[in-house]
Amino acid sequence: MAAFTPRVFSGIQPSGGLTLGNYLGAMKRFVTMQDEGKFETVYCMVDLHAITVWQDPAALTRATRELCAGFIAAGIDPSKSILFNQSQVAEHAQLAWIFNCVARMGWMQRMTQWKDKAGKNSQNASLGLFAYPALMAADILVYHATHVPVGEDQKQHLELTRDIAIKFNNDFGVDFFPETEPVIEGAATRVMSLRDGSKKMSKSDPSDMSRINLTDDADTIAQKIRKARTDPEALPSEVDGLDERPEARNLVNIYAALSETTPDAVLADHGGSQFSAFKPALADLAVDKLAPISTEMSRLMEDPAEIDRILAQGAAQAREIAAPVLKKTYEIVGMVGA
Repeated sequence: MAAFTPRVFSGIQPSGGLTLGNYLGAMKRFVTMQDEGKFETVYCMVDLHAITVWQDPAALTRATRELCAGFIAAGIDPSKSILFNQSQVAEHAQLAWIFNCVARMGWMQRMTQWKDKAGKNSQNASLGLFAYPALMAADILVYHATHVPVGEDQKQHLELTRDIAIKFNNDFGVDFFPETEPVIEGAATRVMSLRDGSKKMSKSDPSDMSRINLTDDADTIAQKIRKARTDPEALPSEVDGLDERPEARNLVNIYAALSETTPDAVLADHGGSQFSAFKPALADLAVDKLAPISTEMSRLMEDPAEIDRILAQGAAQAREIAAPVLKKTYEIVGMVGA
């Protein structure tokens, strides 16, 4: 087996409207992996993925910069991590074409997100929406990433990435691409709506009260927590008592993730409390953790040229890793002049 540099890759679509779900489910974990120092960390605004559905060009530009500001405000340090937008590193799209020729149609048709997003209108969906899991595999494997922090809803795509790596290696008799490992951990890897604990927190929900946006100020954050849907029962003393109580479970998980503890520990402290007491405690915690992010994002967005400079610098660093991987891939496949 080849030895690969321990390296993390992950990305978020710049589709606008960063939420608490993005922070707890992704960004906070990105920062942890950066600061642990066990891995090289590569983080990306996946703007090529964003255009699998139509985007307003001006809105996409702003959303990409806002996402970069969100990464930095959350704790991603461009001097410690490579931070860039996907479209500025052409090797992503070039390797994706190779993987389009490795992946099988049946693999793509089984993707849950394809079925969900295309639905009954699949004949009118873009080819990019159908094929984007191959681009996702290229995003990861062009850096020979060994680990990817993902939510449960993205695990299937990482399994496809592993399938593509294995098939490529087998097809060409090499041990070139790693079988990337998922990193799924934390109390709130899947943050649910504040209005319906059975649904994922989403920027597309019609109700702004269903989510905490990373651009919300302190008063708005506190108000949304206070008005979050709950049930009339007191908090249980053990996690098993949260079964069949999705809203209660969601708030406990959010508290645990923000305080870097466990749901068990939260309930050890707050079990027996009514939500009239728990919600103010959660609101104070959320404001303490999130309001500084909102403030810093606002400051960064006042200087778009500096954000663009950071992204350009990150793209140059990314290409230093990606270009040799693509060149070697072309050589393995037999591309003349690679």
